[in-house]
Amino acid sequence: MLVRVGYDIVLNFAAPTPLVLKLYTHPSLTNQLIKSDLIKLAPVSCVREFTDNFGNRCLRMTAQEGKLHFCNDVIVKTSDRPDLVNWEARQSPVSDLPDDTLEFLLGSRYCEIEQLSPIAWQLFGKEEPGWARVQAICDWIHSNITYGYEHARPSKTAYEVYKERTGVCRDFAHLAIAFCRSLNIPARYASGYLGDIGVEPLPTPMDFHAWFEVFLDGKWYSFDARHNVPRLGRILMVRGRDAADTALITSFGTHELVKFTVWADEVTLEDIPRKLAIAGCEFSLAS
Repeated sequence: MLVRVGYDIVLNFAAPTPLVLKLYTHPSLTNQLIKSDLIKLAPVSCVREFTDNFGNRCLRMTAQEGKLHFCNDVIVKTSDRPDLVNWEARQSPVSDLPDDTLEFLLGSRYCEIEQLSPIAWQLFGKEEPGWARVQAICDWIHSNITYGYEHARPSKTAYEVYKERTGVCRDFAHLAIAFCRSLNIPARYASGYLGDIGVEPLPTPMDFHAWFEVFLDGKWYSFDARHNVPRLGRILMVRGRDAADTALITSFGTHELVKFTVWADEVTLEDIPRKLAIAGCEFSLAS
């Protein structure tokens, strides 16, 4: 299956402002790209790329005073099957976990396992360890947390989501991650594109989406407490401990959001030239 993903974003700055953008598809998808993944800027700026500690591709620059227009348009070849489901996947004892998974058992900026650990054991301690336990966490969050943009705030933590029973997709992911870590299941935050492919379109505008991944039986699996069903066309951009590690736009100063458009649509080979022509990304990447 081919999925066209991208964005068209305009920010306005009152003064020169350093930025870090994590707006590429994840490097693990490099071999699945039909065309190069480049962030295009207007006005053209001097930029530098680096890879962060979680393997995310990042762009570093300084935005000048005024409007900065950046966009991307990529075709990704991905599976035509929904998220993998494996009810046989077992939970490994902590002593058997690989070293690089241990940091995903610890508390982090938005995931306070100290407060949520007793709650997690009370709610899910009797569930069969492994896939069934993680699915029970997703079921509980999906049923008990009310979704809505009006409930969003940048500082909201997993414990606050639990207490308030409201949030957006990142809040659903943070609470699920905190519950999993409290139960000794490595869990990490993931974000990217999730279009309305194979489902009824949502009435809200397309946005980036957050989900989470857990380590079971020697493998990382994707879970999504917000939608709580396997989905088609999930395109990863960033991974980390929580949203603090994976912010798609980090501005070291103030800015105003002028325009924000995101797309994630299934396309065919015949669609590609026409789709790319209407993307509106006619800017040059500085070297």
